[in-house]
Amino acid sequence: MTTSTPVPDSAVWAGIFPAALTMFDERGRLDEAATADHLDWLVGQGAHGVFVGGTSGEFVGLTSDERKALFAVAVRAVGGRVPVLVNAGSYATAASIELTVAAREAGVDGVAAVQPYYHRPHRVETLTHFRAVAAANEAPIMIYNIPLNAAVAAVSGDDLVMLYEEGVANAVKNTLPTIHDNPELLARTGPGMRIFYGGFTNGLEALAGGAHGWISGILNVVVPEAVRVHAAVAAGDLAAAREAMLPIMELRRIFSTGAVGPTGDIALWRGALQVSGRHGGHCRAPLLNLTAEQLISLERSLSGVGIALSGEGTMPGARVDALTELAGHYGDDYLDRVRDGRPE
Repeated sequence: MTTSTPVPDSAVWAGIFPAALTMFDERGRLDEAATADHLDWLVGQGAHGVFVGGTSGEFVGLTSDERKALFAVAVRAVGGRVPVLVNAGSYATAASIELTVAAREAGVDGVAAVQPYYHRPHRVETLTHFRAVAAANEAPIMIYNIPLNAAVAAVSGDDLVMLYEEGVANAVKNTLPTIHDNPELLARTGPGMRIFYGGFTNGLEALAGGAHGWISGILNVVVPEAVRVHAAVAAGDLAAAREAMLPIMELRRIFSTGAVGPTGDIALWRGALQVSGRHGGHCRAPLLNLTAEQLISLERSLSGVGIALSGEGTMPGARVDALTELAGHYGDDYLDRVRDGRPE
């Protein structure tokens, strides 16, 4: 591959792209209907695109066949309304190629490849891997740069520029502890390389620094708020962007401070959906759902935050109002006691 010109559709990759949760049922089975409903809801909330099968989608816990099914579910559920980007990466290059071909055949708008992980491949091995995946995709790919989870060194700015100029990459999801990397990369590649901030701590700062978009698991819960942040930054109104960011910051604080006790971020996003009347699905083991007590604490913490969640969806009967469900266990006046802050 010798051209540095990105595929034309990548020019519309900008804005708020939730790293969508994959829905599992209570037995840990892939729930395609609930996943489709969630994706449809995210688009209805105003998402500019969706990122499927990433870290928040628990891709490391999915079989190859499940990942392929997930790609097809996403394309059908979104129905061309916004771009569908999927992570087709795996540790093994051959597996990544197989998944990339399946994603392309499913009709996704773009393929991302996570860094090959666990065995800590060195730089040349990692770059060779990305080149092979892009060749299988017959188009440039998004580099999924997440060194902490992959347990490897970050793909450097120099290497991202090189992959862009080779026609291997047309986008990057930078999930790094820093955000200065994004404007530095933008200055070297221009708008052809679509740059997405990939964490949940500094979305406003990354967008204000020139990132084209934001991909994160927290966006499963706060799409309207994040859309307002993005719009305000685009309009140059940082005061409005900071105000729109406040409820997102509060949700971030709940996780970062352990306000509901020991939990992972994925379980917290699921719980936030549940206590707001949405179906949040179940984590797949070894990840654990929030306990009943944690859901109570989360509902209390979220009260008054101003997150514009809605229980309305497109799959009747599939949603679970977790608090109402728990009321049967804690007593008929449970909801009143929780919302009044009275002791259990």
